Formats: sequence, structure tokens, C-alpha cells
Amino acid sequence: MTFYQKLVHHHKKISRLEHLEAICGWDQAAVMPEGGNTARSEALAELAVIKHELSTAPQLFDWFEQAATEPLEADDVASLLEMKRSWQQANVLPAELVEKKSLACSKCEHAWRTQREKNNWQGFSQNLKEVVELTRQEAQIRADATGLSRYDALLDLYEPGMITRELDALFYDVKSWLPELIKQIIDRQSQDITIQPVGPFPVEQQQDLSHALMTKLGFDFNHGRLDKSVHPFCGGVPTDVRITTRYDEADFTSALMGVIHETGHARYEQSLPEKWAGLPVGKARSMGIHESQSLFFEMQLSRNELFIDILAPLAAETFQRNDDPALSADNLTLLNTRVTPGHIRVDADEVTYPAHVIVRYEIERDLVEGKIEVEDIPELWDKKMSEYLGVSTKGNFTDGCMQDIHWAFGAFGYFPSYTLGAMYAAQFMAAINKEMNVDNLVRGRNLQPIFNWLDRHVWKRASTVSTDQLLIDATGERLNAQFFKQHLEQRYLK
Repeated sequence: MTFYQKLVHHHKKISRLEHLEAICGWDQAAVMPEGGNTARSEALAELAVIKHELSTAPQLFDWFEQAATEPLEADDVASLLEMKRSWQQANVLPAELVEKKSLACSKCEHAWRTQREKNNWQGFSQNLKEVVELTRQEAQIRADATGLSRYDALLDLYEPGMITRELDALFYDVKSWLPELIKQIIDRQSQDITIQPVGPFPVEQQQDLSHALMTKLGFDFNHGRLDKSVHPFCGGVPTDVRITTRYDEADFTSALMGVIHETGHARYEQSLPEKWAGLPVGKARSMGIHESQSLFFEMQLSRNELFIDILAPLAAETFQRNDDPALSADNLTLLNTRVTPGHIRVDADEVTYPAHVIVRYEIERDLVEGKIEVEDIPELWDKKMSEYLGVSTKGNFTDGCMQDIHWAFGAFGYFPSYTLGAMYAAQFMAAINKEMNVDNLVRGRNLQPIFNWLDRHVWKRASTVSTDQLLIDATGERLNAQFFKQHLEQRYLK
């Protein structure tokens, strides 16, 4: 067995543990009884330590040195590079810190599920302080190892190659035109007459509609399922993808669009190349690219009025409301392209959504760098939401700084991926439209050529190339945020 083959075998062991970790995490979020959390948290912390020990095994240093001298195919070179990058990221952290952070995040996340409902910022902030302190320790260790800033060292875990300087420039540009664009769109839509669908929309029927749309979007139910949780997410592993959503019987569109969003994530996971299964090179390129797929499905495709022509009769039939004008395609199109500044990120329209992300990015960046403390978050949140969206969250922690689960489980550096994903998605759609007429395909109920393009240019590339190279190969250039701005202007002003 060559040293490269030894590394492959070793990383597949780690992958199997990640499989168990992912399914246990899904169970904890979706169906685990309340009383099981302490034991589950301890089990997951133990699993994290075992994974860390495997990922930092002493012999790996020599194996990487030896593998680098072996004759390898080009694909194997890419695989070796990704294994080494994964090893370097894991190797810098002491096992004690890994265990402490796993326990703190499990405790904080579990408590958040009830504390958010009770608007209990005081209780949540005490748990969050511990997570932030351990995150800062991790960030400093990673910064020392990479030469990056503390926040950039965490950002690199989710969006390799992206740095704060580039994000600050991108988001500064967005902030320069977004408020005025929002105002123009709201003024333009002020004369629209919409009919709000009136519930109840039974959860069982919403589930049926979600399954029907997921099938049309190519989700493989032989390798995945849909369940309920407090916070919608897509988890699991490529051969067993778990989507969750939350249902509201008064509004079926929120859960449905959430399901479509998570289906985009799932299609990416289910389509990753089998030849690289269990290896770092076979994983999604970055969280920004992952979000580009969910936002491509939800925003670029599913809010297209021609796609809503598919959705509307399906909804009317499912809810047995064929004569309900509120479920007509024209009305659902108006509702699903309505721009309304609000409190909740996951319910935001695609125009105001970037502002939600920028609020979180600016706060978590300064929190990790030690420029602000946990106690400062509510006031800063209210200030930025008021400035960017004209929405106050003073005293409303449930719909303010406690609404997301990310900080509770220590995912600092993740939030920028959402708006980067929207930018990537717009750039991908522009490239697809150069090769085929997307509107004609949707009108003809033929989505497969679109999925084939994504499979060829994104899904099957996995992590064989950098994000920049993936974009260049697929679209002819690096990230160009003008595609996103043009998309919004085209859909909402023209």
C-alpha cells in the first residue's frame, strides 16, 4: 500500500465517524426527547475527540511527506492537497479545546431552543459567553498557524481563500446601493393588489406539497428524507441526506420555500462524485458554493414567475382549493416576490436578505476579534437593523439576536456564505442563460438541462479546484457581484 493509499484509507475512517456524527446531530435537532440531551452531548463530545485524535495522528506527518514524493495522477494530487489542508486545520487544535467547545456548543444550542421562545437573552448570553471565549481561543490558535487574522482564520474554514478585506469591500458596495433599491421596489410594488392565503393549511398537506416539489426538483428519496425541527437545515451525508423544516398552518409558503432552499443543498450533496466519497476532495467546495445551490433553487429558479406557474396548481390541488384566487399563479408570484423589510432572516425576501447577513457578519467579526463583547450584541443588532432595514429589535431578542442557531453551535465565520452564495448563484444563472434559454425550459417543465449544467460545472467538481477556479471554469470570471445586482434590478424593477 502506498502512502497516498494509507492516507485515503485513514480519511475514510474519519468520514465514517462524521457520518455517525451527522445523523446523531440530526436526531438531536429533530426527534430526540428532551431528557436525552446531556447524554447525547457527552457522546458527541467523545466522538469529536476520537475524530480529532484520528485527524491528528502522529504518523500522518510522515505519510504526507512520503505521499508527496509518489507519482500521482492529477486528481490524486488534488485529493492529497485537500487531505493535507484538512489535516492542518485539525492539527492545530488541542484535544482538550475540541472537547470543551463541543460540550459548550451542545449546551448552548440545546438551551437556545427554549430560551429563544421565552425571549430569555440573559440566560442565553451566559451560555454564549462560554462559546465565544472558546471560539476566540480556537481563532487565535488558527491565526497563529496561518498568519491570518482571528476572524479570517475561522472564515477560511467555511470559505477557503476569502478574507475580511474582500468581504468588507463587497458588503460596503452592497450597502451603497441596497437601501435605495429596496425603497424603489417598495414604491413600485405599493400599487400591487395581493390576496393573502388564509389558513389553516394542515401540516400533513404541506408535507405532501413539499414532497411533490422536492420530487420535481430531483431530490432522491431513496437517499434522503424530510422531517421537522425548530430551525430548518440540511444535514446527514450524501447517501443519507436529512432535510428539516418548520411548518406554520397559517402560512404554507414559508415552509415550502424553506424546503426548496434545503433541496438545493441536498441536490449538491446527493450529486457529489462517488469516486471521492469519504475524502475531503469529494466534499462541497465551500459553504458559499453550498449556499449558491440552495439559493439557486429557492431564489433564481423557484421565485421565477414561470416556476410559480408549476407550483400554484399543485398547491391548489393539494389544499383542495382550486377556486381560491389567493392560490392563483399571479397572486403567488406577487406574494413570493414581495419586498418587505422584516425581523427574520430565514423569512426575508431576496432583496432585503443581504442586509440581514451584513448585520451578522459585522457583529461576529468584531466579536471574534475582541472589539465587542456578548453584552454589546443586542444594542448593536438593533442599531444595524434600524440603519440597514428600518426595523427595530429593541427588547425583542426572539426575533432579533437570538433568532439564529449558528452562534449557539460555534459557527462563527459562516454567515457571509449566505450572501456570497446569492452572488455565486446569480453568476451561475447568467452563465446558464448564455448556453440555454432558462425561461423556455421552465415554461416547458423541462428542468433537467439546468440540473445537468449544475452537475457538470459545480456538483461533480466537488473540491477538486479552488472556488475562484470553479467560477472561472463555469462562468469565465472570478466572483463578480454585479451579476447579483443586475438580477435584482431585472426581476424587481424591469
